[in-house]
Amino acid sequence: MSDPLSPQQIPHKRGHSRAHDLVSSLTQRILLGTLKPGDKLPSENTIVRDHGVSRTVVREALSKLQASGLVETRHGVGTFVIERSNQNGLHVGAENAGSVRDLLELRIGLEGQAAALAALRRSEAQLVQMRNALDDYQDLAAAGDSCIEPDRRFHMLIAEATGNLYFTQMMAQLGGALIPRNRMSQVERAGANLAPHAYLANLEHEAILNAIRRQDPDAARAALCLHLSNSRDRLLPDPSEGRADC
Repeated sequence: MSDPLSPQQIPHKRGHSRAHDLVSSLTQRILLGTLKPGDKLPSENTIVRDHGVSRTVVREALSKLQASGLVETRHGVGTFVIERSNQNGLHVGAENAGSVRDLLELRIGLEGQAAALAALRRSEAQLVQMRNALDDYQDLAAAGDSCIEPDRRFHMLIAEATGNLYFTQMMAQLGGALIPRNRMSQVERAGANLAPHAYLANLEHEAILNAIRRQDPDAARAALCLHLSNSRDRLLPDPSEGRADC
């Protein structure tokens, strides 16, 4: 997997400042785990040189990252990634079918809008990263291995492509809840055949990516909502419950 923040890959979207682009790229690198808690960010001089931005832009970006609770600056030492805490954020409930259902309902609304915005704002570099995530997913599924990491990465990349840090941060708060089958107990998912689930989910991922590539926000929203609704129904079939999909 390539580093999602090589300097050449930072997307510059119309209507967004260079500081915003730098914040988005650093945030993606932190949330995807390329930069881990305790890691030191490159020096101000290095960021200026590598990304072709001014010191003012770098300082503004670092200030925004500090305000978001992603980094801290130690005077005379540098800026470091810090451990994220859910103390004042979203509390993800117990690992049971009810919490999985509730979280998928939340995600249908949140990620449907994220996909629509990503279709309008995505860069070519972000499309490449999404394509790589789905290629990794397909390779792992074909080998019978866990697809959870590329699955989560794909959904996080869609959030990042919105250019709106709140989407990225909200998705990061969900953590492992992004992949519903990862939160169900062995007893609860005993009746679910996860191999066909992975195959069908991959087809749905491809539809999402194709809509984002075409820059069709309505199709991207519909494809993402359908994917999450189908994921819920495959894992938690319950015809007695009402459905409120987008």
